[in-house]
Amino acid sequence: MVTTREVTYDADGLLMVGHMARPDGAGPWPAVLIGHDGIGLDDFQRRRADHLAERGYLALAMDYHGGRWFGGAPEAMLARVLPLIGDPDRMRAVGHAALDVLLAEPGADPGRLAALGYGAGGSVVLELARAGVPFRGVAVVHPGLPPARAEDWATVGATFLLATGSEDPLCTPDQVLAFTTALEDAGIDWRVHVYGGAQHAFWAAPTHPDGSPAEGTTHTMSTVPGVAHHPAHTARAWRAVLDLLDETIGELSPAPSGRR
Repeated sequence: MVTTREVTYDADGLLMVGHMARPDGAGPWPAVLIGHDGIGLDDFQRRRADHLAERGYLALAMDYHGGRWFGGAPEAMLARVLPLIGDPDRMRAVGHAALDVLLAEPGADPGRLAALGYGAGGSVVLELARAGVPFRGVAVVHPGLPPARAEDWATVGATFLLATGSEDPLCTPDQVLAFTTALEDAGIDWRVHVYGGAQHAFWAAPTHPDGSPAEGTTHTMSTVPGVAHHPAHTARAWRAVLDLLDETIGELSPAPSGRR
């Protein structure tokens, strides 16, 4: 049985409304922090947290918009997101506030910690990793990538997964190459999955303004350019995320120091 609830906390001058999903039992459980796409925390990321809890992970889908969802309002979304991802200190503060909530949850195992981020949420979790949070696994899906400097990642011990679409105009092949070259130079264990024909936010299924599912792959509400749904690659990327988590903090991971 999975238990879910809203959790509220203060960050960035806002009251954030996250989604906590707990496995059955008392723990300790490996813990996963989830960062939502720029549009806001929605049912997709909530379901990711629930699915992870079903697999034995304690998961918190963070909020960094103060409970707001920017569906159909790309200009307002960009006005909120661009200053945030342009300020590493703000991203760290937003991410740490959510991480503190996750690790304060009874049963959370701080020795088995991972992060998953979509879009701007990927930027947030990458910034946490770069700042020294001891993640064992970091998965980012079509993220905004930080400057590619090997020295920024020299002390990072996480295994990285980058999943992106070949046609994503916001996470380009040149950016991916520069970032992974920096990871390689820093001695990081990394992997990249590039999904042919996929665009930005390829996991985001179209909905009507009332939130009900829409047919096809074309979004019914206005979005930033270069966004389209790709159902097959959505499932493939999620399997890749699960593989990384299982390997780094799950049943396939080596026991942390001091554990058997």
